Amino acid sequence: MDASEARPTRLLERFTAEAGRVVPLEALWAHGSLALGDYRPGRSDLDLVALVGAPVTAPQRQRLEQLHRTLIADVPEAAGLHCSYVVRARLADAGRDHVTWAQSRLFERPVTPVTRRELTTGGLSLYGPGPAGLVAEVTDQELAEFVRGDLRDFWYPASARPALWLEDIWVDLGLLTLARASVTLREGRLITKGQALEVLTAWGAPAEVVRDIHHRRYGARPHQVSPPWRIRRGRLARTYVRAGIERTLASRPGP
Repeated sequence: MDASEARPTRLLERFTAEAGRVVPLEALWAHGSLALGDYRPGRSDLDLVALVGAPVTAPQRQRLEQLHRTLIADVPEAAGLHCSYVVRARLADAGRDHVTWAQSRLFERPVTPVTRRELTTGGLSLYGPGPAGLVAEVTDQELAEFVRGDLRDFWYPASARPALWLEDIWVDLGLLTLARASVTLREGRLITKGQALEVLTAWGAPAEVVRDIHHRRYGARPHQVSPPWRIRRGRLARTYVRAGIERTLASRPGP
């Protein structure tokens, strides 16, 4: 399927129009799967960054939350629509938190170096000017420091918690993040989730777990996961991820 054919055009057009009535929208950019050509309707998230002309006020926050909840009620695919609202005057401040809708709630978080690199190297402009020339480029060192920190401080502790790995999302993101992070640290480039599955296969990751992830992302229909397999899959996944993080963090940075 061509990337343009997979794009949820009506949802994005509606979101752009309605967001523009809530905040002073200057641009809307996509990164992640949609921008990288790996978007799968109903399975991939829509990762967006909205450039706004002024700080989001308390009443606007309430209206944004209602906007997102209404979209989800009307269009189930909107449950995966995540958006950070970045004030143009604060765009250069890499460590600043921005109002963000993700995982069905409104909160604040920074725009990560990974997102910034995606925007500057392949960001997709959905409205207004593109990110090139507006988003500051991320150095290889900044990117590597963030990726190593994410593995060390988030994923490695998570790999010691067996209960988490009974859930599909932890299995999927755990292995895919490890592969993507390792390639970034070795080669300085970002890869898609589809490419990460190929990397995992080449590295000898548990084949049955890789097939499980592939089917969930690219298969014709969802499949049921039996309790015994869920337990076994979780153990295989977290054991592989934990050992992989240890190897990755112990290796020398750079290609």
